[in-house]
Amino acid sequence: MSKQVRVRFAPSPTGPLHIGGVRTALFNYLFAKKNNGVFYLRIEDTDQTRFVPGAEAYIMEALEWLGISPEETVGKNEKFGPYRQSDRKELYQTYADQLINSGWAYYAFDTPEALDALRKEQEAEGKTFIYNHTNREKLDTSLVISKEEVAKRIANGEHYVIRFKTPVDETLHLKDIIRGDVKFETSLLDDKVLFKSDGMPTYHLANIVDDHLMETSHVIRGEEWLPSMPLHVLLYRAFGWDAPEFAHLPLILKPIGNGKLSKRDGDKLGFPVFPLEWKTEEGISSGYREKGFFPKAVINFLALLGWNDGTDKELFSLEELVASFDLNRVHKSGAKFDPEKNKWFNHQYLIKQNDEDLAKSFSPILVEKGVDISKYDVTKIVSLIKERAHFVSEFWDLTDFFFQAPTSYDEKASKNWKEETPTLMQELISVLENIEDFSSQNIETIVKDWLTKNEIGMGKVMQPFRLSLVGALKGPHLFDIVEIVGKEETILRIQKAITTL
Repeated sequence: MSKQVRVRFAPSPTGPLHIGGVRTALFNYLFAKKNNGVFYLRIEDTDQTRFVPGAEAYIMEALEWLGISPEETVGKNEKFGPYRQSDRKELYQTYADQLINSGWAYYAFDTPEALDALRKEQEAEGKTFIYNHTNREKLDTSLVISKEEVAKRIANGEHYVIRFKTPVDETLHLKDIIRGDVKFETSLLDDKVLFKSDGMPTYHLANIVDDHLMETSHVIRGEEWLPSMPLHVLLYRAFGWDAPEFAHLPLILKPIGNGKLSKRDGDKLGFPVFPLEWKTEEGISSGYREKGFFPKAVINFLALLGWNDGTDKELFSLEELVASFDLNRVHKSGAKFDPEKNKWFNHQYLIKQNDEDLAKSFSPILVEKGVDISKYDVTKIVSLIKERAHFVSEFWDLTDFFFQAPTSYDEKASKNWKEETPTLMQELISVLENIEDFSSQNIETIVKDWLTKNEIGMGKVMQPFRLSLVGALKGPHLFDIVEIVGKEETILRIQKAITTL
């Protein structure tokens, strides 16, 4: 690569950032960092009818939370600014005019009603209406109207669009880094609208002009943009510019069924498809952050949706992803989104977290439950149960018995409470009362010695003992629970179980 690598993520602020968009941003970020290049963010808001307030700020916050912030964007290192297309709209007219003057584009005055009538007419004949080389000279365009008439109609405020004049009967042999050689027949393409009479360009014109002016070296985007590739390459040719290299990423597919993962799939199936929570009048769509995912876990999971390094390795730090990333190892076929694998990644990152940090995250939940956290070693408790959790939000259900005595006993587990159990539990109380060093290891040694000496089966005592403390046959090592609960509370719980069961 001779020139500097410059890649961009260019979302439209039409709502929350979908996880597919996040992966596109991530792959651009990884490619830039791997090649000592620049990753920048451009806001493509030329379609003002679909603009959603708050969406731009959401995109910025999401990328920052994920740890893949751009080096250049709106209000930050605007080397080729502005980085918001609506702030650049004056310059697009010049380039639209350039295409008109060079014969690569033309004015079209057809009204929406006239085009709709043509579509219906074609449908009635079993055909599909396409605005292209077969009919553009039969329609209301500058290709059949004099320059004077065109100027007069524009001056009179008549609505028009500027359309690209697609070449006829040409086979485009184009190269995509991921898909290899791709072929397009220009005769099958329509004449896309490039510019509207409201002074705003369409995506196609603004995208090409900005990528050129911002010196974009590679366009890495979703597979859904592959059909636009011939138009974009032709636009570069029309302007006399060198086109960037293209790479079209595979789709992220639904976990069940067919098709692309949609914004609705998450709410329907109970997993987030947005990095951050998104609120509207209709309701709240959950976000990875609010669901308790670690940003590094989200990044790791997304990186492996459609890419791998050629090994079985699954856990990568961001630095390792940068070092390993290669567009040639991105798959062509779509990658199925697996919510369970998503949670598995979070579990892997959770168990690697520092216990003190996890305790800090868990403490607000305890306070909300009315627990006086000053009385407990929350860090120790967290260390005992984190292997069983996917999220910090699950800690309470895994630890509630440390903070409060059971109010009921698991029915199935209660079958372990036999006729001789109360007597054995009373004897166990006597053993526990005489232990001075109430540490897990010491309690275990003394209790097991008592069982051996009196030839009492382990199961006859251990299961009722756990049931007394926890209310069920669950939880970490029994004697770790006993140490944390303390002698007095342990004995009270056994006595309560004797009375209740």
